[in-house]
Amino acid sequence: MTLKEPQAGTQQPTSNALDLARQVLKIEADAVAALIDRVDQSFMRALEIILHCPGRVVVSGMGKSGHIARKIASTLASTGTPAFFMHPGEASHGDLGMITRDDVLIALSNSGESAEIMTILPLLKRKGAKLIAMTGNPRSSLSREADVHLDTSVAQEACPLGLAPTASTTAALALGDALAIALLDARGFGAEDFARSHPGGALGRRLLVHVSDVMRTGEDLPKVAENALLSDTLLEMSRKGLGMAAVVDAGDRLLGVYTDGDLRRTLDKGLDIRATPIVRVMTPAPHTIGPDKLAAEAVQVMEQFKITGLLVTDDERHLVGALNMHDLLRAGVV
Repeated sequence: MTLKEPQAGTQQPTSNALDLARQVLKIEADAVAALIDRVDQSFMRALEIILHCPGRVVVSGMGKSGHIARKIASTLASTGTPAFFMHPGEASHGDLGMITRDDVLIALSNSGESAEIMTILPLLKRKGAKLIAMTGNPRSSLSREADVHLDTSVAQEACPLGLAPTASTTAALALGDALAIALLDARGFGAEDFARSHPGGALGRRLLVHVSDVMRTGEDLPKVAENALLSDTLLEMSRKGLGMAAVVDAGDRLLGVYTDGDLRRTLDKGLDIRATPIVRVMTPAPHTIGPDKLAAEAVQVMEQFKITGLLVTDDERHLVGALNMHDLLRAGVV
């Protein structure tokens, strides 16, 4: 008898689909919750082995365990623990050369009897590398050979057939995350360290781009002397296109700022722009930021005080730069 191929569009969800989906989530949640009591001295020993490892962490597994192993390796690498995935099937065909005596192998196998992993164990032992096993069977061959065994056993799979790896892979993934975050904490790995591993993402831009990277300086910096007239200031604002101009003294120390908003208020008063000194209409002691601050902090200041531009000063209030929201948008910080 041959099985018929299912016809597209003919299947419909059964009446118990929602109940089944909820049951899957409940089973997997229970599997993860059961791991809490297993975070014990074996877990601590695994942490110590990895922290004292002079090489790299190699994570390996076959099938669905292999997919989980890839994710664990990726999480470790992005949180301060150098790691990579090694396919156990390819390991016995040359890739075992990736591992040195200074490395640690984390091997994932729900049964603890994966033939591909068991094949490379004697060679791994000969190299002298440490082995951490994550299995669902504490009495398995892999568990017995490991320097440390982490128990990822589950009461049942979420698959109603009891065949597809579901709760077991979720448990392994969660325990791998717990291991990675515990290592992150032990290494003092911070947000800026994380950003260095993700320079192309939004987080990297927020945590790595500083005000000095995006601010305008030199000839692009809108500023006038304290004895300037309002008309001189308006010309400077027009030339530089930042919607504001800094007012500085002879030593380039910031005295105030004049913005497009100040201009509207000046016009309401009917003042003569050709005869009015800028110090009479400027906003004194404006909000500023330092060049070494994160660009994301500049965004925060602008949003807090509802302004679109910001002057940059050093510790002694010398004007060193200026930026507006468009500069931050171009840098991808906003």
